[in-house]
Amino acid sequence: MFKNLREYLNSIFQRDPAARSMLELLTAYPGVHALALHRLSHRLWSWQLRWLARMLSQLGRWLTGIEIHPGAKIGKRFFIDHGMGVVIGETAEIGDDVTLYHGVTLGGTSWHKEKRHPTLGNNVVVGAGAKILGPITIGDNARVGSNSVVVKDVPVGATVVGIPGRVIGPKKADAKYQQREAMAKKIGFDAYGQSPDMPDPVAHAIDLILDHMHLVDKKMKVISAALEKTGVKVNLDMPDIEVGNLEDPPAAVYPQRDKPKENS
Repeated sequence: MFKNLREYLNSIFQRDPAARSMLELLTAYPGVHALALHRLSHRLWSWQLRWLARMLSQLGRWLTGIEIHPGAKIGKRFFIDHGMGVVIGETAEIGDDVTLYHGVTLGGTSWHKEKRHPTLGNNVVVGAGAKILGPITIGDNARVGSNSVVVKDVPVGATVVGIPGRVIGPKKADAKYQQREAMAKKIGFDAYGQSPDMPDPVAHAIDLILDHMHLVDKKMKVISAALEKTGVKVNLDMPDIEVGNLEDPPAAVYPQRDKPKENS
């Protein structure tokens, strides 16, 4: 028993940089207390001592602010950080090394006496305020963003954000993406300077601008080629832009700035 307890507490040290000692974990972490009480109430539930199990679960709610139904099945090294407002329903199933933050709900969407709560795989992390509803499955190593509402299955290793929850991932390097990247490099701008796997309306708007600029660039080249065929030599290619001190822009951008003024 003490070996399993030490293993559990060591797993918390790995996930919470604020933890300083085992004594602190045992005395000042409501998630630890709530899990300990749930282990007891779940055992009583399995022995058909349902009322006693519910009363112990209710005591845990009063003491910790965390509500775990005694019928819920929870794996090894389960950690609830902060904990206040966490609700875990009767038919919820949680794998090993799962981490929940405060305000998380593993709720049901049916009044029928059946499997109506989520199943979380191993090593899942659920952010603060997230709601996972219904008899859905969250795959191993998945991540659920804060305040997301998830009502559909989540694949293994995926990240889910938003309301309703949607799976996000790195931008696909398709032809359109490569075209935008080339145009951004040409004008000296990185549209994907932030995290590439997070949807951003500003980045989306910039994508549209780059698409438009790419089309304009192609039109200019067509016009330049047509004029050269008629004997008119023009150069409509875009000049390279050097990124320097904004207070002292390079002459390549403003060639007229270095011309001497004519005497009036």
